[in-house]
Amino acid sequence: MLSLGLLIHIEGIFHSYGAAGLVLASLSVGQAAAGPLTSRWMGVWRMRPVLILTSIVCAVGMTALALAPLPIPGFMAVALITGLSYPPIQPAVRTIYPKVVNSRQLTPLFSLDASAQEIIWVAGPVIVTFVATQISSTVGILLSVVFLVGGGAWFISSPELGRVRIPQSKRRFGVVLARPTVLLITIVGVLLVGCFAAIEAGVVSMFGEGSADAGIVLAIFALTSLVGGLAFGHRPIGPWALARRMTVILVGAVLAALAFEFWTVSGALALAGLMVAPALAVMFAVVSATVRFSDTAEAYGWVGTGQLLGAALGSAVAGFLIDAAGPSGGFLTATGLVALAVLIAVVFRRALPDLRGRDASPIPDTEPVPVQPS
Repeated sequence: MLSLGLLIHIEGIFHSYGAAGLVLASLSVGQAAAGPLTSRWMGVWRMRPVLILTSIVCAVGMTALALAPLPIPGFMAVALITGLSYPPIQPAVRTIYPKVVNSRQLTPLFSLDASAQEIIWVAGPVIVTFVATQISSTVGILLSVVFLVGGGAWFISSPELGRVRIPQSKRRFGVVLARPTVLLITIVGVLLVGCFAAIEAGVVSMFGEGSADAGIVLAIFALTSLVGGLAFGHRPIGPWALARRMTVILVGAVLAALAFEFWTVSGALALAGLMVAPALAVMFAVVSATVRFSDTAEAYGWVGTGQLLGAALGSAVAGFLIDAAGPSGGFLTATGLVALAVLIAVVFRRALPDLRGRDASPIPDTEPVPVQPS
């Protein structure tokens, strides 16, 4: 909701998708820079204090973006601060999962997680696009603040957050990124989420002015992802799983670049959406299976950083290409990014674990055991 509402808000003020892309890029870069660090803090100061502090600062920044009359550099600065304080809820959630279900349920749970996000992506674009275009883009962003504060408070108050303690990692900050699987998934996340951001910008530029069609098209995209996640996300994960699932997204992006009106764009994105949640489920599961429990939060923080850098890249490149070539610029950007993601997943597939017949639980943390001499 925030990214789409902010896109509409900034474009409405400055009448430039390029300017909106720069502000969104600042937001995403801030989130990317903070993600691994705030995720690691949760192992030092526990999850609740970190989530409470970041939620408060982020809510204040979002409110300023909605209400303050700023020039473009001012919006970029506030967006950067807002991103830097974005609460690390996703790393917290995915770190908790292995402690609340048994090992056989973990891979299906990651699939359910990716599918459940589609409920957010179905409702969010429709709500914020309707509010931003029919009422006010300011109200649209403030509504995002309500969801941040309300949803954050709900999660922070959950009992599991108090029962699960993330062990403090004994490794240096950033070492987990050297693991081939984490690095590969981070890079693929840059490209895949960049594709989604470019699609979003292309859809808004085609339908967003005074119409709810943009939200409806994005909701169709998300709804088919929900269907795909429930239908395919639980399937066994082998080294080729990620490349195969992203290839379907690539075909849909190509068709979207060739589409020209509501139904053709909707059909193309419906095809692409079928493999969005299943692809994300692969990414979550393979990271969990290849790192120690004490490093999972930081690992997911780095993956989140990659995804947010992708959002920055996709928004900025698509924004300028849309200004130059119209809505097709957004879809062409998406096509290029996901094509590169497929290529990387194919070339470096050996870095992905084969989870067929095994669970995705993290590697247990072990300590040296003192032995008394006999």
